[in-house]
Amino acid sequence: MKIGIQMVFQSYGYDASVTDGQVVAEEVQLGVLADELGFDALWPVEHHFEDYSFCPDNTVFLANMAARTKQIGLGTGAVILPWNDPLRVAEKISLLDHLSGGRVLFGMGRGLARREYEGFQIPMDESRDRFDESAAMVLEALETGFIEGDGPYFPQARVAIRPAPERSFRDRTYCVAMSPDSVLEAADIGARMVIFSQRPWPDQASTVATYRERFVERHGREPAPITTCDFVYCDTNADRAEEMANKHIAGYLASVMHHYELASDHLKDARGYESYGSAVDLLKAIGLESMCEMYLGVQAWGTPEQILERLVARREFVGDYDLTAAFRFAGLPIADAERSMRTFAAEVLPELRRSPVPA
Repeated sequence: MKIGIQMVFQSYGYDASVTDGQVVAEEVQLGVLADELGFDALWPVEHHFEDYSFCPDNTVFLANMAARTKQIGLGTGAVILPWNDPLRVAEKISLLDHLSGGRVLFGMGRGLARREYEGFQIPMDESRDRFDESAAMVLEALETGFIEGDGPYFPQARVAIRPAPERSFRDRTYCVAMSPDSVLEAADIGARMVIFSQRPWPDQASTVATYRERFVERHGREPAPITTCDFVYCDTNADRAEEMANKHIAGYLASVMHHYELASDHLKDARGYESYGSAVDLLKAIGLESMCEMYLGVQAWGTPEQILERLVARREFVGDYDLTAAFRFAGLPIADAERSMRTFAAEVLPELRRSPVPA
């Protein structure tokens, strides 16, 4: 199992005295620590405009981390393709791979927030087609060293990517897949599927099975393990762990609800986001309190023993998987985030790596 850290660049839930610069500095601090503690990868997000999350260019951030770290993988978690020119994406990823000595993991996503699409003046209805067109161009460019396209959104005459890619990304490509069409697209392009922990794992099992079946159908081989993304608080004191989870992991859910406007009906009318519209109906039916209880029930928090128990149980439904853990979010002080990460690294990481997690 590979275990990385998700870096969300969030000021939501923090005191007003916490500046954007402090948020960035604390993410850098945790990234350097993750390398020292033996985590496998850093996964900074791409988000814009809001205190929910702000990392407008994760390749820039990862270039800085490449110079500050020694061995940890550098993953884009993710580049939101509809918001970026595919030529520039391919160039940046290739350059970053050279600078880091081949440590790059290329993750892509489609984006969900209406407020971010509006900021870029791009209709959300175009997101699916923009993603599909861009993904094909970028992946071809990273394999061949040339990019071209004749689609309606990113027409591109054939040009060379310089510096030319030297290593294949075929086994280093990831795709966030939280909607049915994104699951199929991830399989079709041969990417490793990334999902966020937000629904009960028995419900997620069919989604993972669909991805694996489609991948085998398209490529004639089994896919690599999926990656699940959790919001983690690890503490040797069970009562304190529960208190912090109820405050900060639940607080992160509140930030998600606000940023993505999940109590609104607009997703029902956005092409390609119909499944999220169904989630809005579910939220209205069960209520926010039950939604919060469900969300806390699928995250990896608690004592090291409790976290291991949760992660072992998950494998029954999704099979082998990798884990990406967010440690700083929703007002959690940096000292607590660092202590949580150190405890996780000392007592959870070795157990996950000692032997395969039993089914």
